[in-house]
Amino acid sequence: MNCPACHNAMVVLELAEVEIDHCMECGGIWLDAGELEMLFDDADKARRCIQLFRIDSRSAEKPRPCPICDKKMEKVIVGTEQPPLLIDRCRKGDGLWFDSGELQDVLARGQLDPESRIRKILADMFGLANS
Repeated sequence: MNCPACHNAMVVLELAEVEIDHCMECGGIWLDAGELEMLFDDADKARRCIQLFRIDSRSAEKPRPCPICDKKMEKVIVGTEQPPLLIDRCRKGDGLWFDSGELQDVLARGQLDPESRIRKILADMFGLANS
């Protein structure tokens, strides 16, 4: 699968039964449909996270192609904090694209990971120190 941002081949990283497609070049992360639920290990928390997303029809950012269906993804705003955080979501529901650092920002803004479970998985997956 190729990165929707820089078009380089992505690698699949797996930890705790969660597969994340990661671009080693730009640091972006692709989560297939269902992987967010696996990261949270709680479908309700994943649903609450997705409910934080609102379509941004005025975004000046160029739409990226979904790495699954190759259709243009929609830009969605996460949460209500300023400055706004935009991520990409497949219109057909194939998954979510996070530029480098955006997934961690989503978790922090939504306060949906109080036990830092997901941050620990990501830190282990990417070889980062837990903070």
